[in-house]
Amino acid sequence: MTKPARRPPAVAGMFYPSNPSELRTTIDQSFRNRKFGPGMPPPSLTERKIYGMVTPHAGYMYSGAVAANGYYQISSHEFSNAVIVGPNHYGIGSGVATMKGGVWETPLGQVEVNGQWAEGMAKRSGIVDFDDMAHSRDHCLEVQLPFLQYIRDQFTIVPVILMMQDIDTAYDLGKAIADTAAESDDTVLIASSDLTHYEPNESAHKKDSELISTMLELNVPKFYSVLERMDVSACGYGAIASIMVAAKSLGATRGELLKYATSGDVTGDTSAVVGYSSVVFV
Repeated sequence: MTKPARRPPAVAGMFYPSNPSELRTTIDQSFRNRKFGPGMPPPSLTERKIYGMVTPHAGYMYSGAVAANGYYQISSHEFSNAVIVGPNHYGIGSGVATMKGGVWETPLGQVEVNGQWAEGMAKRSGIVDFDDMAHSRDHCLEVQLPFLQYIRDQFTIVPVILMMQDIDTAYDLGKAIADTAAESDDTVLIASSDLTHYEPNESAHKKDSELISTMLELNVPKFYSVLERMDVSACGYGAIASIMVAAKSLGATRGELLKYATSGDVTGDTSAVVGYSSVVFV
């Protein structure tokens, strides 16, 4: 019998603290941050249905408080499974890659991959592959796990990482996710993406504002149109689009912007910033 795949932390000690106590403190401070975060610790009192969300994946010192807004909103949900879709930054492995099983490790413990869910999603899609190697180095999914572990004791994940981020891929993957999620009511859908990269603060705010407006409309064709017309360097645009497709298919009617900020807003260095958004689809 082969041992399940073990995916150790790739960016602990870089994107977030490797010490469990320090990590918990950092996440707690992200929730309590009144300027960029929700300003209070979870759980929230939110009772409305949240079909999906967009969250950033930079180092916690830059984007942790912005990310905390979305995690605060879903902290009242009784989910037991999280589908997390993000961009492949390293070009390793398949174009659309998930895993058949195994565990992901963070300083806060292990999280099991929901292989059955992943196989159901792959059967409904023509493009999803099983490729553990594609997940080996990337930070975009890993940095979401400690936040999930902070708000939920037990849950499984379906990690999906994308090199292919075109609109056809987004529709195929989004539909497969929605059709699989429709079979139960215990799954939260997460798109991991930063927005504009390494432009002046004013430019990032302008470009990202226009892109976010299409997310709030759940308008995928318009989203891709703005991406191209304004040359928005959002790294996980295909992840955002696929979760938009899935959320709308499941019943979401709009997006809601919880918080937007850039690294420049957080650190004060506004010369070359990265944009972060926390959006929920309701």
